[in-house]
Formats: sequence, structure tokens, C-alpha cells
Amino acid sequence: MVELQLLNQADAPVVFELAHCNNGMKVAVATLNAPKALNALNLEMIRLLDPQLKAWAEDEQIAMVLLKGAGEKAFCAGGDVVSLYNAMAAEDGNNHLEVFFAEEYRLDYHIHNYDKPILLWGNGIIMGGGLGLMAGASHRVVTESSRIAMPEITIGLYPDVGGSYFLNKMLEGVGLFLGLTGASINATDAKFVGLADHYMDGERLDMLLHNLSEVNWGKTNVLNHEKLTQLLISLDEASHIPPRSEIKPLADSFAQLAEFDTLEAQIEHILALDSTENKWLSKAQKALKHGSPLSAVLIQAQLKRAEGLSLKECFLRELAMSVRCGEVGEFREGVRALLIDKDGQPQWQFKTIADVDSKVIDSFFAPRWEESEHPLADL
Repeated sequence: MVELQLLNQADAPVVFELAHCNNGMKVAVATLNAPKALNALNLEMIRLLDPQLKAWAEDEQIAMVLLKGAGEKAFCAGGDVVSLYNAMAAEDGNNHLEVFFAEEYRLDYHIHNYDKPILLWGNGIIMGGGLGLMAGASHRVVTESSRIAMPEITIGLYPDVGGSYFLNKMLEGVGLFLGLTGASINATDAKFVGLADHYMDGERLDMLLHNLSEVNWGKTNVLNHEKLTQLLISLDEASHIPPRSEIKPLADSFAQLAEFDTLEAQIEHILALDSTENKWLSKAQKALKHGSPLSAVLIQAQLKRAEGLSLKECFLRELAMSVRCGEVGEFREGVRALLIDKDGQPQWQFKTIADVDSKVIDSFFAPRWEESEHPLADL
């Protein structure tokens, strides 16, 4: 058992600790600490994490960072959309949405570009904002309990936190399918689609920490990336057999989505797939039927228009899209139905994808700020 040096209060929204290694170096540990809320990412957490990561980046004694969630159920089950709902209900002019999303995306981008290794322990539920943190980490470990999803279509949003970038990096059609259905994927498929790098038994976290403390860490980030990779590979090989893939058997069917000219045809193709003996696919189809038609159209447009964009360009565009979601109304209604009133019956303004006017979609991509005044211009 590794003794950890506590750097802040044990009940803080993010707990910061240090593990002292045998050769005098240190492993920094950040734990999202809201287990009752499944570690949902709120603005206070973001404002704790970002400056601490910067401080650790400049500390020559810190070899790497471990990012994890408190409790066994989730690393992070998404962003704090209840606070966003309250802001939309109060009609605060979308100031809170702009601030929240801008600071969240800035943190995500920081993680993507972090020089030192970041090992993300992806145990349990990882959704939305949690995936934004995970996608950029250099070493992403998943376990037998990992369930990863971008289910924004169920709340009238779209796969943000860099989804425009990483969903487009997946095999043909897979990113679109995951966006349109919000399908939850396991550890094996997380590795298959490029959202995870290593698989380990969930009970091995303490052993992992012990092994990290015994690594002879070097003085360069490049060397420490290599040392961490080698350690994780050795632990991969000692773990149990991971769950079977849900996506691989359907990969050819998802690839066919590119052959259709319209979203209507793509959705028909997904709904026509035989799910008689496939609970995972059946659940995905139901979510697509029940989700926001506006979100469905927006997701297809999002991925098409983001092809070839840099990560920074994707985050700049997503900030405008997310603030616009706060104005249109479907996002507010989706959160109400799922998390506020919990009636599970969202009353969408746009009842079908045919009801969604192209001008409405264009409004999500319209510039909101002068280029130099964009809140993320300095990324």
C-alpha cells in the first residue's frame, strides 16, 4: 500500500495527493471527489484541476499524473448539466453556459497537450464531460466495469468536449453511430475505437500505484512516457480476459452509413439492423428513436463539417455550438425530462428530423465572436 501525501482537504471536490517514489521523484494523483454524483464534472472541479495540472507540469520532481474518480461506480458520469439547466431556466443570457463550456474545453485541450504522462484510470461510468478528460490523456486504462458513452442526443445536446475531433478519428461510420445512438461501449470497444490504450482488472489500482512508485523515473518527459507504457503493457498481460466486442461484429454495417446520401437513410439503416438477440444494439436503436431529432441532424452536420479540422478549431467551434444549444431550447427540455422532473418524456420542439430547418442548423455554426475575441482564442 502506497502512502499518499495529501495536498488539500480530503473532502475537496478534487483531492490532490503525491506518491513519493523510490528514486526521489513523485507521482501526482488527482481524484474527482463527488462519488454520490458519480463524480459529475462541475465548474469548481474544473477550476481546481486546471491550475494544479499547470503547477505539476512545471515541477521537475513530478514524473507523471494519475487522474481517477472516487468510489467504484464512475470515473466521471458527465458534466454538471443540472447547473446548466438552472442557468437556462433563470435565463441568465447564457453567461453561465459560456463560462462553463469555455473553461471545460480549455481544461480538455490542456490535457490533450500535456507534456508529462497523464494516466487516466477509467473505471466504471465515463460519459460526456468525463470522456472529455479521458480522450486527451496520454495513457488511458479501462477495466471490466468501464462503460463509456456520449449520450447527448438524449438531452438535446451533441457530443462535445472534442467529439468533433475524436469521433471523426474512428473507423468509418462508428463515430456517427455512437453519436446518434449514445451507445455505451465496454473496455474492449474503447480500445478498438481509440478511446483507451490499456486494459486492467479494476481491483488492481492499489497494485498499480505501488508499481508506479517503484519505477525508476527519468528526468525527461519522453523517457517517462516510455517507462509508463512499458509498465502498463506488463500489467495488461497479467489481467483477466476483457469483455467481448459489441462493435467489431457490426463494423461493416456501420461502414455502410457512408454510402447513404441523407440522414434519413442512415437512421433507417441503423434501425433496420437485426437486434433480436443483441441487447446492446437494441438499446442503441431505442435511444436513437427517443432522442432529440434536432440533435440527430446537428450531430451529422457536426461530424461532416469538422472533417480535417485541428483539435483547437474543433473546440473553438464547439463552444459556439454549445452556447447556441442553450438558446434553442431542446437542451433545456432534454435535461428537464431526464434529470429534473425525471418523467422521461421530453417534449421536443422538432418532432422529426424532417422538421429541422437547415437555417436552424446553420445557426449553430455561425460565428458568435470576432476571431480575436473568442473566449478560447488563446488556446
